[in-house]
Amino acid sequence: MYSRRFLPPIAWISAFEAVHRLGSVTAAAVELDLSQGAVSRQILKLEAHLGRALFLRKGRQLVPMPETAMFAEEMRAALGKIANATLALTSNPQGGDLNLAILPAFGTYWLAPRLSGFLAAHPGVTVNLSTVTQTFDFATSAFHAAIHFGRDDWPDADLLPIMEEEVVPVVSPLLAKASDLTSEQAVGALPRLQIASRQGAWRRWFATQGWSDPGQGAMQFDQFATMIEAAKQGVGLALAPRFLIGRELDAGTLVPLPEKSPTRFGTYYLASPSARADYPPLAAFRNWLASEVQPPD
Repeated sequence: MYSRRFLPPIAWISAFEAVHRLGSVTAAAVELDLSQGAVSRQILKLEAHLGRALFLRKGRQLVPMPETAMFAEEMRAALGKIANATLALTSNPQGGDLNLAILPAFGTYWLAPRLSGFLAAHPGVTVNLSTVTQTFDFATSAFHAAIHFGRDDWPDADLLPIMEEEVVPVVSPLLAKASDLTSEQAVGALPRLQIASRQGAWRRWFATQGWSDPGQGAMQFDQFATMIEAAKQGVGLALAPRFLIGRELDAGTLVPLPEKSPTRFGTYYLASPSARADYPPLAAFRNWLASEVQPPD
């Protein structure tokens, strides 16, 4: 909350900003559709409110004081925000921008194919997507929400679970024919492909199957798409999220290994600041997302 003594009336600020920008009381009066006397009186009231002069008087001319330049710039930006917010509310109460930070693979393979449904239901909302792979402070960011993977551990944020990530070990059809995919020794000897940010993934998968991990090295990738393509070309055995490889599994371009138990590494969440929970585009997106992941009756 702001003390009202630091909030002068908008009419006073508008008169000051117009004269400072245009360099003329006459021009400001024309722009504001006021008389020159009315503009001058509003500036005098603002100066009395602030307890300092904003202009030097040279005859009938007002010359801005050098130290008022920053004040004028900030007031101009504030007036612009008020005008834009008013326009957005009156033209489309449920519309506005939704700035969303996404993870690249999730955004490409899960969110993007579904996003048209949200946009059709909320035509006034503009969704802006940016790839961000680390947590950040919403208070100092322009993002309204973010896709988060792992645990429920984003500071000062509400988290809506979207889905658990199940990973599947897959190989090309040729590599599958050349190997015994039911043999602990044969699978352990296969070349491995791995996402660089998920060190220890193979060790965890072997433990989930009740097998001993021979501990061999793995070829590192920074993107799932590149790793999946390498697996399709027979480079090695990849551990990929199931939702990323549905088409490849259906088409037979990747062959899954038989598993004793599924392996899950974390959950995808929508993270958003509690302070902006009522922002219409964010509330609409959260509700839509919740409906998308709601299990069928």
